[in-house]
Amino acid sequence: MALLSVSFTWAQFGGLEGDSDYLEELRTITTAVPIIAVSPDARAGGMGDVGAASEPDINGVYWNVAKLSFMEQDQALSMSYTPWMNELVSDINLAHVNYGFRIDDRQGMAIAMRYFSLGEIVFKDENNNNQGTGRPYEFTLNTGYSIKLSEQFSAGIGLRFIFSDLTNGLQAVGVETTPGNTVAGDLGLYYESKEDRLRSGQVQSYALGLAISNLGGKVQYANSQTTADFLPANIRLGGAYKLQFDQYNRMEVIAEANKLLVPTPPERDAQGNIIAGKDDNVSSFAGAIQSFSDAPGGVSEELEEVILNTGLEYWYDDRFAFRAGYQYEDPQKGGREYITIGAGIRYNVFGLDFAYLFSASPIRRSPLENTLRFTLFFNFQNNS
Repeated sequence: MALLSVSFTWAQFGGLEGDSDYLEELRTITTAVPIIAVSPDARAGGMGDVGAASEPDINGVYWNVAKLSFMEQDQALSMSYTPWMNELVSDINLAHVNYGFRIDDRQGMAIAMRYFSLGEIVFKDENNNNQGTGRPYEFTLNTGYSIKLSEQFSAGIGLRFIFSDLTNGLQAVGVETTPGNTVAGDLGLYYESKEDRLRSGQVQSYALGLAISNLGGKVQYANSQTTADFLPANIRLGGAYKLQFDQYNRMEVIAEANKLLVPTPPERDAQGNIIAGKDDNVSSFAGAIQSFSDAPGGVSEELEEVILNTGLEYWYDDRFAFRAGYQYEDPQKGGREYITIGAGIRYNVFGLDFAYLFSASPIRRSPLENTLRFTLFFNFQNNS
């Protein structure tokens, strides 16, 4: 089971190609259900996967639940689709459906479902004997609520049910496997400044966002006393600067940093004794706290675990959007370094976004290269 879980984790998060010496030096942190840490919508996907402080929309239920109370639309529906790892296979995909609404001028709420299909997989045992075929899948159901605590500041909470069926009941090493499931929570804070008119006539403002996501119970895939795996709990801190050039042109620049709230595996000797770092056999909440100070390499390794994301969004006449972004992850922690571009169009209640990802590393390639994401929007205003 451990081998199966790790192989799925590597594939979902991108996998790297390179020499064996490089792969041996990797010190990545693996988790269960890593797909819930992947951007579901094309707007954020086109901006380098930023979302804690970007302009609020319905997909705030994923990025920062506190933004829901700042939604401009009374109601909104979005449907996102991503053909996953299409450079390697053709039947893996990620789908996300989201409905949100404003309760009143101070409150917003949303519900969402994510479905990840891993296509048809041939299962084999440790001796490479065929164990049949299956269609593993994972899905989540979540809801979020946000309230404005002032005209510029809001807070939000979210709840997520997670279901992961990787084996379809396959027996692994004589142990009957079962789907893993658990519950996790989200917390968010969002601040949006008042607009400030410059002497040039341009209008500027800024926003700050803090989001903690997927903090909850571990996931276990067997009935026996096997080791349970951490969820990809994450903390994200971001800031955005907005500039309205004139009646038709506006731009937003966003920068964010995020880190897994998951313990770093310690270094052990041949007998299994810890020689550097801390014991990672702890609860989810203890692991989240410990994750800031448990890296075997000390402060320098803790800093390596911080992922940096930047994004830019330009709008013309609130109808046409152009986007670009960049993500950097330390090579020793996975090396996911990529550039994204995207575009969007809005017309009446209808909207369409798409995003495209390609590797920014000259020496390492990812199966996620040339990934396209699509999101279809329907935004509604009440007639009253």
